[in-house]
Amino acid sequence: MALLGNPFVANVPRKMSSEELEQALRVDIAGELEAIIGYEAHSMAANDEKVKKVLNHIADEERSHVGELQQLLYMLCPKEAEYTEKGRQKIQQQQAQNFQTPMQ
Repeated sequence: MALLGNPFVANVPRKMSSEELEQALRVDIAGELEAIIGYEAHSMAANDEKVKKVLNHIADEERSHVGELQQLLYMLCPKEAEYTEKGRQKIQQQQAQNFQTPMQ
């Protein structure tokens, strides 16, 4: 949610450490996901098809931003990419087994 009125609210008064930058990127990703949810909710509530189309397009742009930010995070923190890949593989294995075996 935007904090209107203070144009300096997002300014960081110093250079961030690597760990702080990683955390900032996670916050940025969360913000993009929140924006997607908002645009989609507004699209679902709209009656005008032109409005729906534009809102869905904007939501898709935010998805691209998620990918860009995620890639930056992976560049800075390779462990993050490893854990994401591990989770992706777990779900793929479960899917291949039609989600019949319990997850470990």
